[in-house]
Amino acid sequence: MFEFFNSLFNRQPEKVKAKVEIYTWAICPYCIRAKLLLWWKGVNFTEYKIDGDNVAREQMSQRANGGRSVPQIFVNNQHLGGCDDIHELNARGQLDSLLAQVPG
Repeated sequence: MFEFFNSLFNRQPEKVKAKVEIYTWAICPYCIRAKLLLWWKGVNFTEYKIDGDNVAREQMSQRANGGRSVPQIFVNNQHLGGCDDIHELNARGQLDSLLAQVPG
């Protein structure tokens, strides 16, 4: 079934090798938009839902060099930024190469 959808939408999850992590809030529209792009790319990401969890938000902020907004996205432990940042990388044709990198 997934193969049908992958071919229909030109998704190529087999090319995604990177470890992707995303910090989110459940009702955040930017989080939803970022996750949809990752899904569209075929990424199996780890999601950290930090709704109302100040300790988790502080941990995220430390990893994100002080970033406190959500989402915060990491590829192979490299901080990419938020929703607009990964959409910009995708528009410039740079996201796929990051997602294809094997974690170090």
